[in-house]
Amino acid sequence: MPPAPAQRSIVIFDLGGVLIDWDPRHLYRKLFDGDHAAMERFLAEICTPAWNVEQDAGRTVAEATALLRAAHPHEAARIEAFYARFDEMMAGPIAGSVAILEALRRRGTALYGLTNFSAETYPLALRRFEFLAWFRFVLVSGEVGLIKPDPRIYRLLLERCGLSAADAVFIDDKPTNVAAAAALGFAGIHFTDPAALHRDLAALGLLDD
Repeated sequence: MPPAPAQRSIVIFDLGGVLIDWDPRHLYRKLFDGDHAAMERFLAEICTPAWNVEQDAGRTVAEATALLRAAHPHEAARIEAFYARFDEMMAGPIAGSVAILEALRRRGTALYGLTNFSAETYPLALRRFEFLAWFRFVLVSGEVGLIKPDPRIYRLLLERCGLSAADAVFIDDKPTNVAAAAALGFAGIHFTDPAALHRDLAALGLLDD
């Protein structure tokens, strides 16, 4: 029996943690020379996820760096490295996920991106990862001043691209972002690894088993 036709025709990918292996630890392991505990304290107390997400929401790198330097002058060099050496936080593509993206592309699936990313650092990823050119459009949070899981950023993508949530699958590594999309009518997939993603997309009729 042939597979049932897909009920959704659009797939929207998050980038960091789904297609790109981004983690500040890729850089800070070098800067802390193997002192794991000190590195974790620095990332929990100084260059925190909450601080970084403000840049994803539109705050400039210069302002963010200056704020932390003033509060933690003894850590100025490591604070400045966060954005000066941002490329080193991107270890590379998540190969299995990119293979799935390529398979969807070969099938003619409409592909879009929705990412929490600073407007100043996204160009680094765009230059480095050729697969980003496969998307019809990528909405970058830092460029519009909205971040997931704010429902407005999902609606903005739909409006800009003339899409319907009922036709779309949204993939993200953060459950809160997936839940926000599902509440708007997207089919949400919580990304854990490429094998599970392949199974989830196959269950939706978008890939072969």
